[in-house]
Amino acid sequence: MYHDNGRGGRIMGRVEALLRFPELSEELWRKADASFPVRITRSWAERIQDLADPLARQALPDAAELVADDQDIVDPVGDRLRRPVPWVVRKHPDRVLLLMTRRCHLYCRYCFRRDDEGPEDPSPEELARALDYVRVSGARELILSGGDPLAVSDARLFSVLDAVRASVGHVRIHTRAPITAPFRVSAELVEGLRQRGPIWMLVHCNHPDELTAEVRAALARLSDAGIPLLCQSVLLAGVNDDLETLVRLSEALLSARVYPYYLHHPDPVPGNAAFRLSMERGLELHRALGRRVSGIGLPRYMVDPPDGLGKIEVAEWVRAGGRSPVE
Repeated sequence: MYHDNGRGGRIMGRVEALLRFPELSEELWRKADASFPVRITRSWAERIQDLADPLARQALPDAAELVADDQDIVDPVGDRLRRPVPWVVRKHPDRVLLLMTRRCHLYCRYCFRRDDEGPEDPSPEELARALDYVRVSGARELILSGGDPLAVSDARLFSVLDAVRASVGHVRIHTRAPITAPFRVSAELVEGLRQRGPIWMLVHCNHPDELTAEVRAALARLSDAGIPLLCQSVLLAGVNDDLETLVRLSEALLSARVYPYYLHHPDPVPGNAAFRLSMERGLELHRALGRRVSGIGLPRYMVDPPDGLGKIEVAEWVRAGGRSPVE
């Protein structure tokens, strides 16, 4: 999927991964990979202590992901209901989301788009059509997503930003790369983003152990260039579904100059049932977290329902009996 493009072989292959983690089954790897790619960066692998730790759980295959669950939902956030043209999602009148690619440096096993099939990248014609849509959409904000928008080259990323900069006021980049592949945050990338501001970056971090010195240095390069950093985390069973981990995550993010913005309830895409927990448990954890961290350290606890109407506070969703407000 992600092509390393001569960056020193920073993506770990199957053979090396199986040697590094001999407890893994090659048969399981192949079966899981056929369903949803198994890819891991060496940077991430070096942080894994054993197969039971939260980082291993997020990135390495587990037999549970091959078992269907009664609560599985295809397209659990309703993206495909809101695609006016290929590679574009439009859920709100004031913003538009462009899927830059389906590639990532590391494929999180709970990914809410793990059932989204198709080519890895838009064709030149598809990208041109998507950019034409963005330019005439009237949206004030463009969100670059994927896959991971930083899995494309600097040239591709900058060309997209240059093509739409005059048409939108704000750009957001939703990426996990500074966390999973900090080598991607090069001086050239940072300077190119700085020149094309204002750009906001939302990184995805779920556990304090993800924030190594290498990751913190990458985040610091972005902050020092004037790029505001926010974090979207996912509340995941067996990863961060305990109060002390969430407190440590909040504190670690703030110390890295990253605002804890959203805590997402897991989306029930086929294959991620083992990561799900109840909303009641999530609300309990979120209330407890609010008593332990400051206002700037408390993320909003959100759910993205399958109706395609966009995110809503979990507490509001529960009060409404599991219905989104009328658009």
